[in-house]
Amino acid sequence: MSNLHHADQIGQILGKPTVTVEELHLVLGIGLRQAYEAVNRGDIPSIRLGKRILISTRVLQDILATGSIPVQAA
Repeated sequence: MSNLHHADQIGQILGKPTVTVEELHLVLGIGLRQAYEAVNRGDIPSIRLGKRILISTRVLQDILATGSIPVQAA
């Protein structure tokens, strides 16, 4: 995949209100297994709707902007 196509794909992903774990792994450049593990551990806040797992794009953008996982309120 060319870098331009990849950048376009990431731009489209970040333009949505939520992303899937599969999209999360593409944007963060981590393995799919690592993405699922981070979500399942609660490291990355997610929304579960039945079997679907969704991550707020705002959370993902915060991770990209700060370089760290946001601290959740207890």
